[in-house]
Amino acid sequence: MLDLLKEFLSDVGAGDKPANRFDDSDYRLAAAALLMHVSMIDGEMSAKERERLQAVLKREFGLDDDATADLIEAATAADREAVDLYSFTSLLNRSLDEDGRRRMVEMMWQIVFADGRMNEFEDNIVWRASDLLGVSQRERVELRRSVSSESRARDDA
Repeated sequence: MLDLLKEFLSDVGAGDKPANRFDDSDYRLAAAALLMHVSMIDGEMSAKERERLQAVLKREFGLDDDATADLIEAATAADREAVDLYSFTSLLNRSLDEDGRRRMVEMMWQIVFADGRMNEFEDNIVWRASDLLGVSQRERVELRRSVSSESRARDDA
């Protein structure tokens, strides 16, 4: 009994087990899970998509390598458990302003074009998520063109 109490206090205090940095109400987890879903929509995540995902999350949320890895792990689990995109987009809608939601669509396109090409599954998932985020078709297409151009310029360099 005393050992159980010690273990509980250790877990609550400065114990060995790190607390989950990203809970279900953290918009960063919703954003990362949505990006994870985009990267996996065609059945697998390429090495370039994984690198881009890590870079985007690290840059956009000001995370270090360990926090980025933790966020990706939590996002993978959240994406696996999700039944639709609404759970992610509804939290993002509550947490982000209009510019933030457009930035989210831009991040999705960055993941899509990480490998230099877009397939119909990727285009469809960004279209559906954009719609749920309240980003217009015109803005979505403009963001796609911009990110695609940046991607081609980066690949040519």
